[in-house]
Amino acid sequence: MDIRSKIWIEIKGETVFGSGRRFLLRAIDKHGSVNRAARDINLSYRKALSYIKSMEQRLGFKLAERKAGGRHGGGATLTKEAKEFLRKYEMLEDGINDMLDKRFLKVFGKKKRGQIIVK
Repeated sequence: MDIRSKIWIEIKGETVFGSGRRFLLRAIDKHGSVNRAARDINLSYRKALSYIKSMEQRLGFKLAERKAGGRHGGGATLTKEAKEFLRKYEMLEDGINDMLDKRFLKVFGKKKRGQIIVK
């Protein structure tokens, strides 16, 4: 038995960032392309661009530098601000998951070789 949670950031009731958008930015960083990143996480290119634009607008800074170019050119790289934002978000997510794990064990018992032992 494990506990899972989802964390997202909102501004004025609008979702700005969460795990799906984190996966998108990590995939852009890995592939150097919005198109390849979108394919990697099973998202349409159009939807990926929409997410990037809305995040940039709501956060107030650029996340990806994009170059048009098609098959033999173009590409995308994350900005310094995007990398720092990702780092902080992942720290937040890790910290919250650590707190949840501790609380789960306190409430439900202790783990023994991958199992939960209920007190």
